Amino acid sequence: MNELAAAVPWLGKRNPLAARWLIIILAITAPLVAWQFGKSWVRILDFALLYMLLAMGLNLVVGFAGLLDLGYIAFYAVGAYTFAFLASPHFDVHLPFWTILPLGAGFAAMAGIMLGFPVLRLRGDYLAIVTLGFGEIVRIFMLNLNYPVNITNGPQGINMIDPINLFGWDLSRNLQIGENFSINSLFLYYYFFLLAVAGSIVFVHRLQISRVGRAWAAMRDDELAAKAIGINTRNMKLLAFSLGATFGGLSGCLFGAFQGFVSPESFSLMESIMIVAMVVLGGMGHLPGVILGALLLAALPEVLRYVASAIDL
Repeated sequence: MNELAAAVPWLGKRNPLAARWLIIILAITAPLVAWQFGKSWVRILDFALLYMLLAMGLNLVVGFAGLLDLGYIAFYAVGAYTFAFLASPHFDVHLPFWTILPLGAGFAAMAGIMLGFPVLRLRGDYLAIVTLGFGEIVRIFMLNLNYPVNITNGPQGINMIDPINLFGWDLSRNLQIGENFSINSLFLYYYFFLLAVAGSIVFVHRLQISRVGRAWAAMRDDELAAKAIGINTRNMKLLAFSLGATFGGLSGCLFGAFQGFVSPESFSLMESIMIVAMVVLGGMGHLPGVILGALLLAALPEVLRYVASAIDL
């Protein structure tokens, strides 16, 4: 939490507790401010939170372990399609949300281990090229797996995906409070995603200062020295790939439920590069910076588009 306070230097250095409360208040009130400009801005915030989850997951691999992964979007696709298969009319299966979520995370983690084993000895550019190819293979696989048996529905994608349902509470429907007041579903999704991001921040921060996090840092700085002091670098690499992929799978499940539609176009190479850019912009291995980088790159295109349209007017 001290790192979060450092994100607001003018306040955090003298009063870290006040800085934390300021960040919490801004996070809670952000959709209320965005709503004044239109509900599409609340939707942008929802996607920004999903990108934060993705960026934190990739930061485990790139920032903590020092393994350059350019195919991270593949795990996002695995989670999204897992949710689509198990919660849509495509296969006429409608499992509960809390059942699909661990399945999506588990399948993504398995995919991360499958990627990790062949690249254990690779570093730098070679690792980046192999992981980039892995991401493209998964996307093309989803694109073409509609013949002779239609599994992914090809480029048409899968629609009518079930929304998030929390113990009978459907987040896709406005929450009616009394006769004259209701809470828009975009707000409900925002606060649910915000809880997911907050929990992930706590988990990643604790992981960073744990023995595993220190082992990753040693491996990132000097792999030979890490081996010399007894660190099992093979297991540490596999753990980094699997944990990072788990975040991607969870984010993909949330994306599928929120969007209600998944298709291969959502998991292109540019999306993967964008997530890498979020991590690099915020500072690899720096948790508050990665979160800020995700927020900036997720919202900046829409802000620039809004300014351009205002200038044209």
